[in-house]
Amino acid sequence: MALNKNALIRYKTIDKCLQNSYRRWTLEDLITACSDALYEYEGREVNVSKRTVQLDIQLMRSDKLGYNAPIIVYDKKYYKYEDEDYSITDIPLTENDMNVLSETVEMLKQFKDFSLFSELGGIIQRLEDKVYTEKTHQSSIIHLDKNENLKGLHWLDELYQAIQKKVVLKVEYKSFKAVVANVISFHPYLLKEFNNRWFLIGMGNKKKGIVNLALDRIIAIDYDFNVPYVEHDFDANDFYTDVVGVTVNQGERASNIKLWIDRHNAPYVLTKPLHHSQVLEKENQDGSIQVNIKVKLNFELERLILGFGEAIEVLQPERLRKRILQKLANAVNRYEEKSP
Repeated sequence: MALNKNALIRYKTIDKCLQNSYRRWTLEDLITACSDALYEYEGREVNVSKRTVQLDIQLMRSDKLGYNAPIIVYDKKYYKYEDEDYSITDIPLTENDMNVLSETVEMLKQFKDFSLFSELGGIIQRLEDKVYTEKTHQSSIIHLDKNENLKGLHWLDELYQAIQKKVVLKVEYKSFKAVVANVISFHPYLLKEFNNRWFLIGMGNKKKGIVNLALDRIIAIDYDFNVPYVEHDFDANDFYTDVVGVTVNQGERASNIKLWIDRHNAPYVLTKPLHHSQVLEKENQDGSIQVNIKVKLNFELERLILGFGEAIEVLQPERLRKRILQKLANAVNRYEEKSP
C-alpha cells in the first residue's frame, strides 16, 4: 500500500499519543494532535477530518500496514493501547522485509565511491547489522554485475565534485594507444557508466568537441583554478540518443542499420532491443527476423554486432557490412593459422 507523508505523520502522531497512558485521548484530541503535527511539518493549516483519523485508526488496527495495533476504546469515549508497551516503531520486521532490506543494502553499497552517499554509510552499516541479527544468513537473490578490482573507481567522487563545482581539471591520461601519458586540460560535464566501465565526459581540445576519458586510464588529477570553466551547451540525453556506448562520432549523422538475426537469437533481440530506436522490419518463416536501428557508427556498435558471431548479419549500410566482414575474416585467418 502506497503511503503519503501526511498519512505517515498522522500514524506516528496517533502512536505517540497512545503511548502516553497518563492521559485520556478522545477522538477530538487525536484530531488536534494530528493537525498540530502536520502544521509543524507543512508550515500551514491542514484540515484533518474526523473521518480521516477514524480511518487511520482502523488501518493501524489492521494488518494492511503490518501494524496490527491493539487500539481499544474504553468508557465508550477514550482510545488507548491495550498493551501499554506497544508502539508501531517496535514492530519486528517480517522475513520479506528482511529480504528487501538485504537486497537494498547490496544495491546501495554499489555507490560507496560517491561522497554524496557517504552519509548513508552509517545507515547501511546499521541496516546490515539489523538484517544479520534478525535472520539467518541466506544467499542473495539479486546479483549485480560488478567488478571490485576495476581500476579508476577511486576517482569517481573527486570527479563528481569537480563537475558539481565546475572546476577545470589537469588530467594525466594514458590511452591504450598512447606510448606515454599526456596532461590534458579538461572541462568535466558528466560521469557515464557503460558495460561496467566508467567514463568522464567533457571537453579538452575545443576542436575535438566533447570527448570521453576512461577512468581506468587516468593516472593523476589536479585542479587548474587559473582557467575559467567553459559552460558547454551539453545535454547528455540528446548527445547519446543515437549512440550505442560512449563513443560519439560528432558531425556524423545516425545511419539506418539493417540487421538479420537468426531464429535462436531473435527472441533475445526482441525482448532486449539493441537500441531504443529498434524497429522490427520483418519476421521470416524460419523464425529469423530483420530489425532496423538508427545509430551512429562506432566501436561499441561493432563490438555489439561481433558479439553475436554467426547469429547476426549486417545488411545495411554497406560500409559497416564490409567492416564487420573484414573483422570476421581476420578472426577466421587467426584461427586457421594456429590450427594444429
